[in-house]
Amino acid sequence: MYVTRFPSNECAKVIIQSRIKEVIYLEEGPRDLDAYRAARIMFKMAGIKTRRHVPTQAAAVVDFGPLAQDESGDDKEAAAEKARQDAAKAEDEREAHKDLLVEEAGYDPSQPPLVPKREGYLTWETYFMAVAFLSAMRSKDPSTQVGACIVDSRKRIVGIGYNGFPRGCSDECLPWARGGVPDLHKKYPYVVHAEVNAIINKCSADVRGATLYVALFPCNDCTKVIIQSGIREVVYLNDQYHDTDACRASRIMFRMAGVRLRRYRPETRTVQINLQV
Repeated sequence: MYVTRFPSNECAKVIIQSRIKEVIYLEEGPRDLDAYRAARIMFKMAGIKTRRHVPTQAAAVVDFGPLAQDESGDDKEAAAEKARQDAAKAEDEREAHKDLLVEEAGYDPSQPPLVPKREGYLTWETYFMAVAFLSAMRSKDPSTQVGACIVDSRKRIVGIGYNGFPRGCSDECLPWARGGVPDLHKKYPYVVHAEVNAIINKCSADVRGATLYVALFPCNDCTKVIIQSGIREVVYLNDQYHDTDACRASRIMFRMAGVRLRRYRPETRTVQINLQV
């Protein structure tokens, strides 16, 4: 398990019971607090390895590129409408739970809170697409880095992948060239695309009904696997190969199979992940 802060005793119990064997953390918890003393005791007794991560860089920046700046009037109106819907939903939730909170806690959620929730947090859409882009940073392809993230109906990430050579096939030996050489000296016969890796490496029994977030609109070969896996929606950012036969074939198959297609409109140009505490 990778975690930003060393776990407390309550989390340590669940970690041990789940049979996780190693915890890698970024920030040390207050060592003198009993909650963290108890966690260290239980981890040692249970044989759980703990290790503090030492960052090799200060931050990782996910850059959605110039498409993030391409916001039309329709996009702005859609964003405004979403904000109105979110405000209405929040008001409905406060009203639905008001009686319970007043009765049990003497707390009225309809009143301005002493401490409001944090602003500027990532929306689900940005979060999942950012995970796809972060995954792409693992790709060793010098020309094209693509990541994919599969999300189930409960908004759980159940698969992540990036483009690269098959497991056991050396990226030091196989070619990365795109053109100007014989086909077997190019990367294309060997590379596994991000979408396929995400599906093959899923951590769920299946991905039927799931949504795939991917940086680049899928090619026809990935489309076949996406459809066969049962994924029902594809959310993509870049459609630069829209007019190629591969993408035309993809759209034909997606529409025939009833897979929804949706272009992601970035709410921000970049997402920065700070790695130093």
